[in-house]
Amino acid sequence: MDLPAAPRINPSILAADFVNMQADLARIATADFAHVDVMDNHFVPNLTFGPQMVERIQATSPIPLDVHLMITDPDRWAPEYADIGAASVTFHLEAAADPIALARRLRDIGARAGVAIKPGTPADSLYEILDEFDQILVMTVEPGFGGQGFMPETMPKLRALADEARRRGSDVWLQVDGGISDSTIEFAAAAGADTFVAGSAVYGADDVEAAVTRLRRLARAASLES
Repeated sequence: MDLPAAPRINPSILAADFVNMQADLARIATADFAHVDVMDNHFVPNLTFGPQMVERIQATSPIPLDVHLMITDPDRWAPEYADIGAASVTFHLEAAADPIALARRLRDIGARAGVAIKPGTPADSLYEILDEFDQILVMTVEPGFGGQGFMPETMPKLRALADEARRRGSDVWLQVDGGISDSTIEFAAAAGADTFVAGSAVYGADDVEAAVTRLRRLARAASLES
């Protein structure tokens, strides 16, 4: 798969119309990935998609899947999403028993391996294992629900991770998820993010394609200025 260039816009289908999922996936065909939030009502207090639904989304989506697992025991379950064919599978550092072994397993299957951290998890918890991952997801809200407000206090952590990646010569993608909109994406891009999950900012727009284009333009401008 040819990887899309930064900045990457990954609309969250948590904000899509579940009854008309195929149509809403078609609406984001100009985006880079479809972001799929998997929640188990244990790691976070919400329940969404499981493997069978993700497999159907995979078969229908015009763009690759970026799966974000907010679940307990990802060491057991994450490889199943890679087997389904998801292009990227991200699990939470706070939930994994052996994040390095899991990342290597995901890569062996053929998926990009991602790791996510909650707002309260420090950046330096990833420094020593950063090279094991293709993507780091810095949550800019508490995981579990869509529609929350962006947490600007997470930006120093994002900048620290960007600086550490640069110091190591790493090409790891830095993703943000939570409250990303026209008014916040520039802050995240300036702090080092290159991959952006947006839910209501895309699906709540009158023109979804134009919203994706606008977010990409705002992120690119901010990253060039930083």
